[in-house]
Parts: sequence; C-alpha cells; structure tokens
Amino acid sequence: MISLRQRIVWASLLGSAALASSGAFAQAPAAAPSAAAPTAAVAQADNAAAPKAQHKRMDPAQRMERMKEHRAKRLAALKEKLKLTSAQEGAWSTFTSATQPPGGPRPHMDRAEFAKLTTPERLERMQARQAERSAMFAKRAEATKTFYATLSPDQQKTFDAETAHFGGPRGHRGHDGGHRGAPPAPAKS
Repeated sequence: MISLRQRIVWASLLGSAALASSGAFAQAPAAAPSAAAPTAAVAQADNAAAPKAQHKRMDPAQRMERMKEHRAKRLAALKEKLKLTSAQEGAWSTFTSATQPPGGPRPHMDRAEFAKLTTPERLERMQARQAERSAMFAKRAEATKTFYATLSPDQQKTFDAETAHFGGPRGHRGHDGGHRGAPPAPAKS
C-alpha cells in the first residue's frame, strides 16, 4: 500500500519532471502570435473549469434530504431481502426508529470561537462531543442487537452480508486489489 508520504514524493518527482520538460519547450522561439491563440486559451480554461462548476457544494438541507432518501431506499431493500414475518414487523419498526440519524444539521463549531478557548476548554468540548457520539453509537448497537435476536439464522446471514460495509463503496481495495478486499474478478475471454 502506498503511504501518503510516498504519494507526495512521487507527485513532486512527477511535477519536477513535467516542469523540466516544459522548460525545454519554452526555450524555442515563439512564432508570430495569432488572433486565435488567446481565444483558444480562454476556451481551454473555460472547459477545464466547467466540471468544477457542476460540482457545487450542496445546501445542507438538500444534503440531509438526499441522505434520508438514500437511507429509506437502503432500508426498503434490506427489509425486502430479509423477508420479515408479521411477528418481526414490530422489531423492524423499533430498529429503524432507534437507528435513525439525528434530525437537522449537525451543530457546527465556529472556528473563531473554538480558537478563543483555552486548551483545557477545547479538550472538554471535544470530550463532550465524543461522549454524545458514543451514546448515539451505544443506542444504535443495542437496537441492532435486539433486532438481530428476532431474526432467523438465514435472515441473520442476509443481515450480516447486507450490513457489512467495510468503508462503503469508496473503501479500501485490499491487498489483492479487489473491492472490499476481495480478489479482482477474472478477466472475460
């Protein structure tokens, strides 16, 4: 696995090589500038900036709504795969409500306000926030264990397979280069 330090070294080496090679081209005398050259440069700059303009930061309310929709789809798919009985519906409702993320945007610490605090005060704030997150995790873990106990062994296997994210879709590729540590798929012939 390539560490961050190795990536930085490689990036600087490649950047130096690119800079050195561009210097060789810069020494050649330029031909008479044409009128099309500035417009081509502007068009190229606009094309380079276009993808960035499409990826604007999403409004926090829109992001929360999108996350809620995504969670609802995932839970619906999980419920369908588990094939819950009518006796398990109550446990499912309890599980989904207990594991619901807190509503609204997360409390945001103002950097200027945080910088005014003394080190012990900052540590106390961080410890309080950590305690909040720990309590939320404990609640979620307990709800999951309670729901898991109501599932049949086959349903438990399905639940295990569907909820084992290991870093999500952008997770680590593992030693063999496969998704989520799995070996890469064989090449089709």
